[in-house]
Parts: sequence; C-alpha cells; structure tokens
Amino acid sequence: MAGIYIHIPFCKQACHYCDFHFSTSAKYKDEMVQALLKEIVLQKSYLTNETIETIYFGGGTPSVLSADEIISIINTITEIHTVTADAEITLEANPDDLDRHKVNAYRHTPVNRFSIGIQSFFDDDLQWMNRVHRAAEAEASVKRAQDAGFENITADLIYGYPLLTDTKWKHNLSKIFELGIPHISAYSMTVEPQTALAAFIGKKKQPPMSEQQSAEQFNMMLDAMQANGFEQYEISNFCKPGRYSRHNSNYWRGVKYLGIGPSAHSFNGETRQWNVANNAKYIAALTQNTIPAEVEVLTESNRLNEYIMTSLRTVWGLDINKLDTIAPGASTLLLKAARPYFDDGSISRTGSVLTLTPHGKLYADNIAAALFF
Repeated sequence: MAGIYIHIPFCKQACHYCDFHFSTSAKYKDEMVQALLKEIVLQKSYLTNETIETIYFGGGTPSVLSADEIISIINTITEIHTVTADAEITLEANPDDLDRHKVNAYRHTPVNRFSIGIQSFFDDDLQWMNRVHRAAEAEASVKRAQDAGFENITADLIYGYPLLTDTKWKHNLSKIFELGIPHISAYSMTVEPQTALAAFIGKKKQPPMSEQQSAEQFNMMLDAMQANGFEQYEISNFCKPGRYSRHNSNYWRGVKYLGIGPSAHSFNGETRQWNVANNAKYIAALTQNTIPAEVEVLTESNRLNEYIMTSLRTVWGLDINKLDTIAPGASTLLLKAARPYFDDGSISRTGSVLTLTPHGKLYADNIAAALFF
C-alpha cells in the first residue's frame, strides 16, 4: 500500500508564518494542472505497482481548484494506479473557499475528507497571521461541509503566539469540540527563516515566541483533548477513537508515497526525491516530459534516522527490533544513547517499544536528534 500527495502551489495571500512553497498569483493555474497530470503519468513507476490507499491534496491552498480540476487529477491517478475502493482522499481547504456552491460541487468528486485551516476563532489573531478568512467563516465552513455530508473532517489550530491568551486558547479548543470534528491538528507557532514573521521579529516589530507559553498551552491542550475523548496519536495530531489520518499516519510509519507538484517530496524506501520549488521551472520541465526532481539514495544512517524521527512522534512508538532489520546492532547503540532520557522520564519502554512521555513530547525533535546515527 502507498499514498500520493498532490501539491497545489497557490494561495490568495501569504500567511506571515508560512514557509511552504506557493504563489499568490493563480495566473498559470491551468498550465499547472496540466503539468500535474503529466507528472502523474511520468512518475508511474516510482511506487513499483503499489496499491494506492490515500490521496492528499495539500499546498498552498488546494481549495482554489474547481471540482472538475480535482476530478481530472484523481481520474488520472486511477488510470495509472490501482486505487482501493475505500481510499482516503483528503483536500486541504481554507474556510473562505468553502461556500455552499463549492462544498456541494466537491460532494460530487471522490474527495471524502476535508482538512480545514481554521487556526483561530478570533479575528484579531487571524489578522495578525494574515489569514484570508475571518472567525465567522471558519465556523460556517465546517457546518456547511457537515450539512453537505462531509463527516470526515480535520481542522488545524495554532497556539503559542503572543496574541493567544490562555482564555482564548481554551475558547478555540472548546469551539472545535462543539463543532463535532473527529480529528484535530494543533501546531505551536514556529518562526521559520525568510518568512514575514521572522522579519517582523528581527526588526523588533513583533516579540519572539515564548517557549514557556507554548509548553503551557500544549499541556492545556493535552488535558482538554483527553477530557473530550481525543487520543494523541502523534505529537500534533488528535482524534476520536479510530479516526486517524490514514495518509499522515503512513508517513510516520514509513509507508511509501509519491509527491506530485512543485516542491513535493517522494519516498519509496530506497530513495527520496523532491521536485523543484519553482512554478515556472516545474511547468517548463513537464512541458518537455522531464521530471524536475533531485534524487537521494538513502544510506543505512538515513533510514535509521528517518525511522527514529517519525516513529518517536507517534503513539505506536519506536520498535528497537526494527532498527536491527535496518542495521544489525543498531538497537544496542540506540539504547545506550537513550539512557539519559529513560533516567529523566522523557522516554518509557514497553517490551521492545520506546515511546515519549508527556514530558518527552515537549522536546521530541531534540530527543530524536540526540538519538540519530
């Protein structure tokens, strides 16, 4: 089984914190869709006849595409690959795109899951982030999707930024629970280089993010999620029982995936490749039947570190026996490196499986890096 990711590199405007590849001009949207279709055909052998069980439209803002454009992409995938009848097909969407007409149009596509970028239910926060939508649209978009029959919905929230008081954070969480959404992704605000937010902080127009605030709001979230019946199955992802994101869960479990579109990454267990992060260059290359990608053959260390980074973030944890299937003796070395984290209560062990404790989850990236080979 494998997954396919489709990167749609268009947004109406740039969020101040975002460093994903996108353009605020949709001038070449038609050409981009044709290039995506061409790449799907040219990349048909990358997954070596794996059956596709998930398709994920990310970005950017995939909801700028029409229902017909979505259908054309999915049809091309199904012509090239075997797709399971119950495939999870997710579309990331901004609340302002999900008006009644568009939601109903998407209902006539194979899309069966929405990922809605809410981020906050406060207008001043959304304006600070430079989001297009407003709080009322966020709530209305969820209800419109539910009314149209889309029950499988996930929503994004952000915490740990200066405007977000604990009271506001509690309200955002409560509102999400009230809406009956079965899956929630919540991320601490990070300051990425070359973003507007980084520039504002560098010029002292904005205060830096507070690690203490982020940690406190993370712990508040853990309590609220547990009280409302949500399982934390990955550091930033929570769901009602059994309602995992199948696509993202496969990333964390090392399942193969193909990335289509500018800046998209692919992984087949032996190599990793990534497309050029430039719309014009991407379209030009595909026009010439060329895939504009760089390829890296994964070393033993690459494969070990990939598994450590992804598995430790999840409820399923890191199985030290799997390390030895990649490199004999690797488990012994890892357990030695992990000893300080056992001692300080950051990592727990059940049989052959290591998982992060609630304390360890606050330092997940640092712990994983310390265990790298």
